[in-house]
Amino acid sequence: MKVIADICVVPFTGQASVREQVAKAHGILVETGLPTMLHGYGTNIEGDYDVVMGALKRIHEELHAEGVTRISTTIRLGSRTDKQQSVQDKIDAVQGLL
Repeated sequence: MKVIADICVVPFTGQASVREQVAKAHGILVETGLPTMLHGYGTNIEGDYDVVMGALKRIHEELHAEGVTRISTTIRLGSRTDKQQSVQDKIDAVQGLL
């Protein structure tokens, strides 16, 4: 099943900046080979459900292995059966009305 997901990983490190951990998490999503789009509060990714969920599992495992004791991940996930749709298709549809 193909999904489009908006993922926000928040590692709790005790530091004000978590950009290194966020970059690591984003890199893991990129390594899937699926289309990804980094934005100010997370990453959009589109592709097979099991691949996306496997990447999320790997993010948690690797950040924990690096000493992050707590991680909060928010996921918004959508799927369709009536047509194929990408993140860019969704953006273009709205921008076409602006």
